[in-house]
Amino acid sequence: MNELDAAGITEPALRAAYIECRRINAHYGRTFFLATRLLPSRARPFAHALYGFARMADELVDNPAPGTDPAFALDEVARLVGQVFEGGTPADPVPAALADTVRRHELDRDLFDAFLRSMAMDLKVTEYATYADLKEYVHGSAEVIGLQMLPVFGTVVPIEEAEAGAAALGEAFQLTNFLRDIGEDLDRGRLYLPTEELAAFGVGRDLLEWSRTRGLPDRRVRRALAVAVARNRAVYRRAEAGIPLLRKESRDCVRTALVLYEGILDEIAALGYDVLNIRAVVPRRRRAAVALPRLLTSAWSNSRLRVRS
Repeated sequence: MNELDAAGITEPALRAAYIECRRINAHYGRTFFLATRLLPSRARPFAHALYGFARMADELVDNPAPGTDPAFALDEVARLVGQVFEGGTPADPVPAALADTVRRHELDRDLFDAFLRSMAMDLKVTEYATYADLKEYVHGSAEVIGLQMLPVFGTVVPIEEAEAGAAALGEAFQLTNFLRDIGEDLDRGRLYLPTEELAAFGVGRDLLEWSRTRGLPDRRVRRALAVAVARNRAVYRRAEAGIPLLRKESRDCVRTALVLYEGILDEIAALGYDVLNIRAVVPRRRRAAVALPRLLTSAWSNSRLRVRS
């Protein structure tokens, strides 16, 4: 594949590992995968590897195979991460690609340890009283993903100056997930929207579960979700402020992901915040309208570079 060649990934087993990560990204992360097409070819495999690892761990927790113990599986992932940071290369393809990405970009182990702590929280914690209580989970499950990606995207300032925007991007995406997936999360016994904030609108888990079961919207739920959407949009603005700090060739990727993911909030509002039984999805025509012009511009620019070289 051209992007593996561009990234200097030549060893056959390692190429296969990155291809598997790309498959995972294309299957599970359609919005982010579309956005990665705007990255330079040499950067794409590493974005796929980081996404593939995060998705692998998340699936072990959210959708464990029948008869498996998710806590044991997560411990095994932690063991593989330890192997990576001790200089080893696991046999499994996703951790193998992760190991290569970690070494090439000198990623910090603390980011992965925080991620695994949040994944473990999903096995024990079923709700959060306040946004401050939720913050630790959001940091480990989402902000660190933005921070992991930052060296892959590159910056035009010292990387520390771009970290706040990268973390905000992860936070914004995760808050959108909470709103979009509230019904599915309830089915798993989890509630990520802070209970004290919901209670201010007369909303509790019982009402949410009742609405989910009966398929009947409730004005109190709609009001609470409208406020949560407004908060989420404010986080997107903080994330957007960090885009100019990225390397120019990475900005369209991040901007496209941001616009498309924030578009889920538009769809939630268009549904009248009735998302307990309806999944808010950005229509294909809007995805194409946002991404296609940038993809065409990127392809034209790359073709010019190839001709010059």
